[in-house]
Formats: sequence, C-alpha cells, structure tokens
Amino acid sequence: MPDLSKKTIIIFAVLVPMLILPLIYISSTGRREEKKIVLKAADDHELTYPTTQGLLKMAELLKKWSHGRITMIVYPSAQLGSERETIKKTRDGEIDINRVNINPITQIVPQFKAFALPYIFRSAGHMHKVVDGEIGKELMEYLKKKGFIGLGFYDSGQRSFYNSVRPIRSVADLKGLRIRVQKAEITIDMVKALGAIPIPISFEEVYTALRTGVIQGAENNYPSWITKGHFETAKYYTQDEHLRVPEIILFSKKRWDTLSPDDKELIKRAAEESIPYQRKLWEKIVEKSKEKALATGCEIITNIDKGPFIKAMEPVYRKHASKLKDIVKRIQAVR
Repeated sequence: MPDLSKKTIIIFAVLVPMLILPLIYISSTGRREEKKIVLKAADDHELTYPTTQGLLKMAELLKKWSHGRITMIVYPSAQLGSERETIKKTRDGEIDINRVNINPITQIVPQFKAFALPYIFRSAGHMHKVVDGEIGKELMEYLKKKGFIGLGFYDSGQRSFYNSVRPIRSVADLKGLRIRVQKAEITIDMVKALGAIPIPISFEEVYTALRTGVIQGAENNYPSWITKGHFETAKYYTQDEHLRVPEIILFSKKRWDTLSPDDKELIKRAAEESIPYQRKLWEKIVEKSKEKALATGCEIITNIDKGPFIKAMEPVYRKHASKLKDIVKRIQAVR
C-alpha cells in the first residue's frame, strides 16, 4: 500500500465527512431539507371582514400542513394598495396572493363580465354552482396568459337598493331617485334602465352624500349598509338582489412558476378549504346586519316581483353581453 502524504490525509479527513453526512441525513429523512417559503397576501378589507378571514384561514392551513415551512402573511385594509394597484403588483410578482372583486378583473379577462351582469345569478347557491363548476374553472384558465393563477371564489353577497325616500316595491318606485353607483359603466346603465339617476361617487363619500341629500340612496350588500352607517339615513332596503359579484383569489404566475408541484398542490388545497369557511362567515355577518337594521327601525322589503326588474335589463344585456351570449346561456342553464 503506498504511503499517504500528510497533505492527502488532511484532505480525506475534511472531504469524507462532507460527502457522507448529507447522505446519512437524506437516508434518515427521505429528503433534503426544503427551503422555507414566505407568501405575501393582500386584501383591501379590514382584518375582521370575511374575505380577510378567509385568507387567514388559508395561511393557518398552509402553516399546519407544511409544518411551518410555508408562511403566508396577510396584509389587510389596503396596506399594499388599492385593488387596481395590487392587481398590477400581483402580476409583477411583488404580491403573491391577492383577493379582489371580479369587476376590475373584467378589464383583463372580458369573459368575467358575465359574472357582473345584473340578475345573472338567481341565488347564492346558483352563483356557487357556477363559479365552483365548469364555467368558473374555464374562465380562470384565461388568467394564466395574463400573469395570474386563479385559486377560487369567495362570496361578497348580493347587492340591493336602499334609500331614504320610500320603500321600493316596483320599478316605478325607483323613478327619479338619485342613486349612488360604482364608477362602472354596467352599473350606471343598470340604474338608468330602472329609471333612477346614477350618481358615480366613491364609496367613502356615500355616508356624507346621504346625510346632505346629494344622493337619496345607493346599492350594496347588508354589511356595507350597516357597518358604514348608511342605514341611519337610508332606512328602506329592498332586497332585489340585482348583483352577486364574486370575489376571486389570485396567485402571481411569476411566483407560481418557481414553486414545486407539491407546494402548488398545498396552496390549491388551502385555498379550496378556505372557501366554505369564508362563505359561512359571510352568512353570519349578513344575519347580524339584518338583525341590527330591524332593531333600529329600518324596513326590509323582500316580497317583490323581480320579473319587471329583469325585463328592464334587456338594453343592458344588448350593450354589455352581446359577445357573452354563450356564457350567459350556460350560466342560466345551471340548476
């Protein structure tokens, strides 16, 4: 056996443990230690709001299932910017997960406009079947070419009319009322078609505008009507349910493409599990809002014939849904 120099012995002494120890670790664990992942998530609602709570549930599940390897940090109250700002940041990879309303997404994927059409959904159950089913999955495929991965849909309830003048039981009761609307063409056209006067102002201005008489009413869900104090002036709430615009959970495709298949599957599962949790929270906050409204002397009108309201939307559909006829028919056919 040839003599080993002192230098060779030292090299062996250093290199052999370096080569053997990782093999021992892999043998005992079955895998190398995986890299920790931190995900940044955005929501423009406050921490206690159902959509934000849905994201927090998703974060909880990811932490549990990954044994702390995947951390999802949720930034509520528009800390990372407005919805439009965070959508751009998500596409650019600055934000990983983003909960936004469908309305701004219609500017990116026009097919989603079908979900924002008046009276397109008959009920919450109908909407859930559509967005959770084949149609929802099909529309989310369009997002990939735009830099996003769609993970699922949250509920933001139904939007109905409320005002300070009179109970609305028919289309005629809306005539001439100054109604605040979002700065969205389809909503403006909807209110015009019903004979009211649309006043596009920011949501933050509604409370003061109602108090000063700049507007006589608005349209929104029960929690917004109550939590923002609009019910103090606009005491008549007509549950005509003209809009049920879902929320969508987006993931940055730029970041998605860097993840392993296993991690992608974990994130998908966590999002799916958070959806029924969020929807139950929404149902609870709606019921609490109704109870508070009735306790303070507000009037909720539910027994109305929606037929004439839906009929009045024909010009709106001709203008906004001419290229969506197939999707509209498929949505209406879902039972």
